[in-house]
Amino acid sequence: MTNRKPWLSVALLFASATCALAQTQPTHTHSTVATRSPLAQIVALDECDPTTFNAALGPDFCKNVTLGAFTTLSDLFAKASSGHPDRKWDFEPDTLKITEGTTVSVVDQGGEPHTFTEVAQFGGGFIPDLNAGEDTVPECAGGFKNVDVAKTRILQGSTVNITGLSKGEHLFQCCIHPWMRVKVKVK
Repeated sequence: MTNRKPWLSVALLFASATCALAQTQPTHTHSTVATRSPLAQIVALDECDPTTFNAALGPDFCKNVTLGAFTTLSDLFAKASSGHPDRKWDFEPDTLKITEGTTVSVVDQGGEPHTFTEVAQFGGGFIPDLNAGEDTVPECAGGFKNVDVAKTRILQGSTVNITGLSKGEHLFQCCIHPWMRVKVKVK
């Protein structure tokens, strides 16, 4: 009888070797080996309209893939200036309760950049017409010319991890769209 499937033998041999190696790995980690901290995720969402945003802000600024639920640039400014910012532009969840040592992973699933900036108190961002009458908070002042603000920028499709949050309440907001806010409570 001829073996017509030599790849099957190789695959089974590889699987057996992998299984044997896995069984020889230690089940306990030594104290000098770094362990993974718990992870909590926050998602940045927006519904930027690629046509109007890219016409005003440059090609590929808005890379939204929402199926037709877009907010035009003029509507975004009109809603914010009327004191009723677009609630579809948000961080989810709005409140996060974690234990000390948890890594907060913030992923931008919207179509444009945001910031995830820790602030002493919520307020306006660095674009006055989007502030709905609130004063710019000191942490957002200067926009991206301020290195501390620039370091908190999250580009569309990217993730930033926040580590080392101390016990207590931490406030984060987008310095561009300041109604995007999160309270992180660390126990």
